[in-house]
Amino acid sequence: MDKNVARRGFLFSGAALGAGALVSACTSNEPAATPQASGPAAAPTANSGNDAPGEKVVIGFSAPAADHGWIAAISKNAADAAKQYSDVEFKPVEPTNDINQQISAVESLIQAKVNVLVILPNDGQQLNQVARQAMDAGVPVVNVDRVFPDKLSYRAWIGGDNYGMGVAAGHHIGKKLKDKGVSNPVILEIQGIATLPLTQDRSKGFADALKTYGFAVTAQQDAKFTVESGTQVASNLLQAHKKIDAIWNHDDDQGIGVLAAIKEAGRDEFFMVGGAGSANAMRDIQADSGVLKATVTYPPTMAASAIKIARLIAQGKGMSDLLEQQVPQSITLASETITKDNAAQYLPLGFES
Repeated sequence: MDKNVARRGFLFSGAALGAGALVSACTSNEPAATPQASGPAAAPTANSGNDAPGEKVVIGFSAPAADHGWIAAISKNAADAAKQYSDVEFKPVEPTNDINQQISAVESLIQAKVNVLVILPNDGQQLNQVARQAMDAGVPVVNVDRVFPDKLSYRAWIGGDNYGMGVAAGHHIGKKLKDKGVSNPVILEIQGIATLPLTQDRSKGFADALKTYGFAVTAQQDAKFTVESGTQVASNLLQAHKKIDAIWNHDDDQGIGVLAAIKEAGRDEFFMVGGAGSANAMRDIQADSGVLKATVTYPPTMAASAIKIARLIAQGKGMSDLLEQQVPQSITLASETITKDNAAQYLPLGFES
């Protein structure tokens, strides 16, 4: 995955945004159906009807360059969500991986007097000051994923649960091995970039979940979130371990390389769990013709949700399923486990690697 990415889950741990569907699919301009709970519909609240046209809102948007499937989906999801509203003017700036260029781009949006800003920073620490500048100028900031360290630099934050990704992967692998009666399994972990806090959070969640089954990671190596490194790292691990029971690969983009190495080696005695929820991975899981049996999500649909949040903040509205009159300050997305049984349900929300 993109080296700075803090990463991906599908559902709010609390409330839905407005009366309509939460997000549009990142592979289509049509709204995607989200999983629905059974049972009677909830009674309307004081904030119902949020999707009805209201006061015009200009939303500025800044994100890194789309040099990775997940980041490309971030920008697409944001643009698609904005198109759903006749009262939203979407004002994106040129995506870039250059910190100084992103700072300048955000400053241009502040000077343009947009109503609200949605920012996925290349680096939260380094863009903290310009985000604070926006807030001080009266422009609310919706911070996506890579968090600004100063809470005064954003009105609301929405992002994924890296620890939760590891927990989801660990429980899936642990339960499957336990059910098969495997003792002392060989479990390999292919990380993104080992030095990043997000990777460390994922690894800790994975280790903690495995402990509940009496298991532990046998070997761990990082693959830099790239296809090329995924191939090389997987090749090395396959050569070093003549028998493997399970692999967790943190990122479905680098997983393309991991799967290529596995196919080249002709190995299939183990199963693999991916990470992020790419459409490619979901299709492989549906086909059930290889070692990839599941993936745990870290959804780029968070960008579409951020646009919806930004619109509500600018219009002074709260979330329709909450009693409070204002949007929450922080929203952490859950990490879903996608298997052959539910892949069709989540495929519209996947991103293309």
